[in-house]
Amino acid sequence: QFNMYHSYTVDEHLIRSVGLLSQIEAGTLGDDHPVATQIVHNVQNRRALYVAVLLHDVGKRQDGDHSLNGAAIARGLGPRFGLSKAETETVSWLIEWHLVMSTYAQSRDLNDAKTIRDFVDIVQNPERLRLLLVLTVADIRAVGPGVWNGWKGQLLRTLYAETELVLAGGHAERGRTERIAAAQQALRQELSDWPAADIARVLARHQAAYWLTTSAARHADHARLMRRAAVEGREFAYAVTTDAFTAVTELTVLAPNLQRLLAMMAGACAAAGADIMGAHVSTTTDNYALDTFQLRREMDEDSERRRGGRIGEVIGKLVSGETTLAKAMERKGKATTKQKAFRLEPEAMISNTLSDRLTVIEVTGLDRPGLLYDVTAALSDLGLDIHSAHISTFGERVVDVFYVTDLTGGKIATGDRQDDIRKCLLIVLAGQTP
Repeated sequence: QFNMYHSYTVDEHLIRSVGLLSQIEAGTLGDDHPVATQIVHNVQNRRALYVAVLLHDVGKRQDGDHSLNGAAIARGLGPRFGLSKAETETVSWLIEWHLVMSTYAQSRDLNDAKTIRDFVDIVQNPERLRLLLVLTVADIRAVGPGVWNGWKGQLLRTLYAETELVLAGGHAERGRTERIAAAQQALRQELSDWPAADIARVLARHQAAYWLTTSAARHADHARLMRRAAVEGREFAYAVTTDAFTAVTELTVLAPNLQRLLAMMAGACAAAGADIMGAHVSTTTDNYALDTFQLRREMDEDSERRRGGRIGEVIGKLVSGETTLAKAMERKGKATTKQKAFRLEPEAMISNTLSDRLTVIEVTGLDRPGLLYDVTAALSDLGLDIHSAHISTFGERVVDVFYVTDLTGGKIATGDRQDDIRKCLLIVLAGQTP
């Protein structure tokens, strides 16, 4: 596969996917995938699940949408494999929709009720939801080393739980409250050596969305970062962690939620030549940003920590006004040789149907140093207010989704305004100045 995302050929990826499904069923991946490990034993169509996992990417041998191609192939293969009509239909459906759960989890606002309603309309019943979650986990894990991470797992679990509640006829708000309470109690236990007042202050600073979409493994780290900032009397703080196995360095930043803050952070990363693989953005109840950037690891541990520290210091200077984005971007990195080998037509989609309150802007293009900065700066210059951002990189391809409002505080209402925004973003994605 000629891309920077998949480590394996299609056939090896499919075989690895089946192997991971077997491990999930055997319970050996329970720590990483607790929900998938539990529900895989509740699926009624186990045979259909294995066949769908084996065949989910076979459509890549043809031109066009490989999901639709694969679904058509499965409809022909099912009877030859001895599957019943119902099993064949299940396999075909799973292959056609095998990317939808990861797309919704990583690129849609899971706290927007419209997101859950739309996903419910796709899956339609609990059995399909269970099958799709297990297939999605096996598929992502089989892409290559370092592709899976804790926050992808948390997003998938949140989407699963929200959808299951609706499908089961449960009360969504009550289920959400129970999950938030469980996450907060787990943090209390992790910080049992803290004074109760300190724990209470940290808990009070987080929005409900934080507990649902942030990995539980990060809650304590974030609490310690916030407490350190409070003890030192600082409005700004950052932390750097790096992992050689996943080839990822994480930079977490706590800062006042200033206008253009996301552009400042992305600009500082670009100035250091850091390749942003993903970003998780959240806002506290007292209007601070608590954002984590996943940076591609390119050096040894000490060097990565130093680079992360330099980026953090630059963001701090940008927040305080000691330096400007223009100065920081003078050292902007250049695209790698690998990235230059690819050609990808940029796309900019603007939709008012994906959210009840907000306009959703999705941009897709060839990744390069500084791209997120260029896009977020352009959105700010266009007078748009970013309410949430969902940043994902798939090898050489970046998919960034922004939930925004216009100058009026509402959706981008007119077609002319949408056209102007789309044209500007396409120019930015092409690496030109609007």
